[in-house]
Amino acid sequence: MKSRIAIVVAALVVSASLWAQAPVSKSRLGGVAIGGHDTVAYRNIEREPRGDAIDGSKAFRVTYKGATWRFASAESAAKFQAEPERYQPAYNGHCANALSLGKGLVKTDGETWEIFGDELHLFYAPAGLERWLAAGEGWRDYRKQADAAWLGLTQ
Repeated sequence: MKSRIAIVVAALVVSASLWAQAPVSKSRLGGVAIGGHDTVAYRNIEREPRGDAIDGSKAFRVTYKGATWRFASAESAAKFQAEPERYQPAYNGHCANALSLGKGLVKTDGETWEIFGDELHLFYAPAGLERWLAAGEGWRDYRKQADAAWLGLTQ
């Protein structure tokens, strides 16, 4: 029994390590994540009517997972630095819809987004987001498909 628990714990540690090393959606020049948008601020944006993503500043940045993450304020940067797993977008900012359709890792610019469950999801284009929204609770199935594709691409 103890050996089974040790194997499960080891698998979880390896899985978490792979997730942490997976590629981030970032610019080619400068390595800026998710179009330079403040990933913490998405949780404070008015949903109806939908507010725009908030640009980060070069003055407030954190290096994480080999990318530069920008923030609108020192407070946002500190929140991210303290809990990056909480604030980073799903799939390290790659398009959730593309992954759910088996189209691989598609970069996003942070402009098209939604919080599903308690996690920020980014989309390459509005049509992908509309697909997820139109599914109602079916977005959970899309999420499962995207999760499976993500694991296949990042292991």
